[in-house]
Amino acid sequence: MLKITIPARELFDERTQTFTSTKEQTLQLEHSLVSLSKWESKWCKAFLNPKTEKTIEETIDYIKCMTITQNVDPNVYNFLTSKNIQDINDYIGSPMTATTFYDNKQNGGNKETVTSELIYYWMISFNIPMECQKWHLNKLLTLIRVCSVKNAPPKKMGRKELSSRYASLNAARRSKLNTTG
Repeated sequence: MLKITIPARELFDERTQTFTSTKEQTLQLEHSLVSLSKWESKWCKAFLNPKTEKTIEETIDYIKCMTITQNVDPNVYNFLTSKNIQDINDYIGSPMTATTFYDNKQNGGNKETVTSELIYYWMISFNIPMECQKWHLNKLLTLIRVCSVKNAPPKKMGRKELSSRYASLNAARRSKLNTTG
């Protein structure tokens, strides 16, 4: 969960000739599958698709979907500072886990568009409890990837890998037994 503070501000609206102001507001945000699902339901497009540009309105709306603080004045989102936006982007991009993966293929993964429904499908397929939909999204996606890796059948070694492995095992045995062959 991320806590941000939006400072109190006052702006003059030239169009309506009125002042708009807000009090200082602290928001609690959660980048989760629930937030993603709310946003995709409203905008009917994949949030995680890197090829899809988001408008400022769509971006602000995602921040609204992330907000778990109750009774927030909707005008407060108009007063987000650049530091607030940077903190939110850093939070969204954070892996939230120590798990790392060794990729032996360069960009050879699935080109499927990831949507909230697909993530729910993965959760159901791997028997991940629904409480995890409130986890940080990157942590949930890492868990799904771990389940996928652990459930995958073991890969067969290629000829080069197999001969290299046998050579290293033979070298270790020769060294241990002090023999030459």
